[in-house]
Amino acid sequence: MPRYFFNTRIGEETIPDDEGEELRDADQAWEVARAMIVELLEEEGDHPTLLTASIVVTDKSGEIVLEFPFSEALVGRPQPDSVRH
Repeated sequence: MPRYFFNTRIGEETIPDDEGEELRDADQAWEVARAMIVELLEEEGDHPTLLTASIVVTDKSGEIVLEFPFSEALVGRPQPDSVRH
């Protein structure tokens, strides 16, 4: 299985993922990146620069497979109901 690395870019700074994760394909890497972003936003959502950050997924040769902006993880995300029945 290919290994993918989930590097976090915030502005000009990149936090590298030195371990990576073995996944079946780029589609699964996209799913993992989205889950990581959603979790970070839930835990650290009040940090103002997070919505400008992105996860840059690379393969073992360092080639960019996909770039996932944090703000895109919010699109289509179910909002909690404010009214309870």
